[in-house]
Amino acid sequence: MRSTVNSNKKSTAKKVPNSSPKIENPMFGFDLFDSLPDMYFLLDANAEILKLNNRADEIIKSNLSSNPSNFLDLVDLCNREKVNSIFFQCIGFGKTTSIETQFLLDKKEIDVRISFSFHKFVIDENKIEYVFALAKDITEEKVKEIELQRFFNIVESSLNPIQITDLHGKMIYVNPAFVKSSGFSKKELIGKNPGIFGSGKLSKKFWDKMWQTISSGKVWFGEIEDRKKNSEPFYTQLLISPIFDKDEKVTGYFGIHRDLSEKRTLEKQLIHTQKMESIGTLAAGIAHEVGNPLASISALVQVAQRSTDDAFVKGKLDLVKSQVTRISKIIRDLVDFSRPSNFELQRVNINECLKEAVEITKVGTKTKTIEFSVKLSDDIPYLPLVADQLEQVFINILLNAVDAINEVKDEKKEKRISIESSLSKDEAIITFTDTGSGISEANLSKIFEPFFTTKSKGRGTGLGLWVSYGIIKSFQGNLEVQSNSGLGTTFKIKLPVDK
Repeated sequence: MRSTVNSNKKSTAKKVPNSSPKIENPMFGFDLFDSLPDMYFLLDANAEILKLNNRADEIIKSNLSSNPSNFLDLVDLCNREKVNSIFFQCIGFGKTTSIETQFLLDKKEIDVRISFSFHKFVIDENKIEYVFALAKDITEEKVKEIELQRFFNIVESSLNPIQITDLHGKMIYVNPAFVKSSGFSKKELIGKNPGIFGSGKLSKKFWDKMWQTISSGKVWFGEIEDRKKNSEPFYTQLLISPIFDKDEKVTGYFGIHRDLSEKRTLEKQLIHTQKMESIGTLAAGIAHEVGNPLASISALVQVAQRSTDDAFVKGKLDLVKSQVTRISKIIRDLVDFSRPSNFELQRVNINECLKEAVEITKVGTKTKTIEFSVKLSDDIPYLPLVADQLEQVFINILLNAVDAINEVKDEKKEKRISIESSLSKDEAIITFTDTGSGISEANLSKIFEPFFTTKSKGRGTGLGLWVSYGIIKSFQGNLEVQSNSGLGTTFKIKLPVDK
């Protein structure tokens, strides 16, 4: 039996309307932004302000006498065109755009980072376009950024080597001065422990104490000796300060070095000077102790000469007398040379200084097989110099020449030192030429540096030529060198002549 449906019976099912869903006006929910710390604006397509949150309203009212109707009126005039362009790019492309600029208010300027986001809404079948603007106050960020940039510029241009490490001691930053001083490239240093240029002369206990100090948040200060990439020593005074974050937690370490190389050089020079003073005192004592017997010997020789007519005996007595005179002169020259300089400029005969220097140099046993060729010009006038300092320069150069000649193993090679003085225009030129071992090209640029020497340990201080160079420069002159390894060396001293 087929069932039938009553067409008059009403259906209980609900009908679904065909209309589009209604979207609420965004202005009704804008109050949600009132509790946020940044400034929020609801703008129309012409940047007119439709709504703003409490934070934006508070800042504008406290710094402006009247509320602006257009968002762009808040922007600094210099940047308004750029902000306007960014705003319409947001609308044109429908993408979020952002820019950093300034709000120019009556009482102050505020650095802000603005983000525009474009939205379309359908309200009562009408399409409405809105732009949400977020303005974040970045004034403090800008101040910190400027301070950081200033700090960076100061550190980068500092003459003191500076390094920053992480908590484990690995270097995360080094300035150009550090790169120059260490001899390593920046790439070779970043990520490495400072131990790569440690000298190994400081004990583990020394470094443990340093780590204990800085790890506890205190500043450490001390003197250290490092090694450059070329193994040369590098003496510094090092200060290490912990770097703290906002919670006072140590995040790394800042180290600044002060170069002590010059200080160490002066200390060594002082020690050398004190040794020279001791030698001077010793020479004076020797002159006194030896001088009296020599005077007696000389007197007895003269008595013996008057008491004999034997030609052979007289000849031998003359030889003894000449040797006694020679010994007396050597001792007198040593005492004069060791006597402290008075540093007073006086008119000096350069040729006489050269003769004295040659005679003193000849005293040594190393010069027995060396020929000294001396050619002096009589045209050189007396010059305002310090005689004993000039003589010191001459002796330093001559002694170096003697050592260089004695280094030559070839017995057949000529052993000669030539000394010349000449006058050229407005300069007096003193030339020393030896036939010694010469100086290699690599060492030629270093010979006037303090404590640089190619001699074996104990045979030279490395101060002679450095001191000599300083003395000649103090006389407004110049000290030049020409050399080829194995072919000998020529030193030229040029001193100005006032005519």
